[in-house]
Amino acid sequence: MPTIEDKLRSLGLTLPPPARPPPGVVLPFQFVRIVGRRALISGHGPQNLDGSFAQPLGKLGRELSLEQGYAAARLTGLSILGSLQRALGDLDRIGAWSRTFGMVNSAPGFNQQPSVINGFSDLILEVFGPVVGAHSRSAVGMAELPFNIPVEIEGEVELIADDG
Repeated sequence: MPTIEDKLRSLGLTLPPPARPPPGVVLPFQFVRIVGRRALISGHGPQNLDGSFAQPLGKLGRELSLEQGYAAARLTGLSILGSLQRALGDLDRIGAWSRTFGMVNSAPGFNQQPSVINGFSDLILEVFGPVVGAHSRSAVGMAELPFNIPVEIEGEVELIADDG
């Protein structure tokens, strides 16, 4: 049976390294916190393969198009998968995606947040399939996001119980 890593490889997807915040910025929290059989995922943004924030930055409906927002949400999904891989050691430990909360840096009047966050949801469903990848979700507009990133997503996954 193919693994999640096999699936990512077959799709030509690479997970980024840990987020590299701007100089002088300290992030004093865990990107993934494991509590029992739950992995709580802190807010992530879109990353480049060197860990820096992916361009373009800005607000949807002003500097960024819907398509650029969708791509940013997809990159944010890869960022989250990278953090989960480092925390869990194996993405196949994920038994279910529970919930996600997508925030979109939105210009006044922009109301297509669900279509932006579909970039994340489509990725998770493509990689994990319709059973494990199914998740509840919110997609909301925000006046500002950290470092002017276009998308921030947090969530929670349920882990498969250890046999030991």
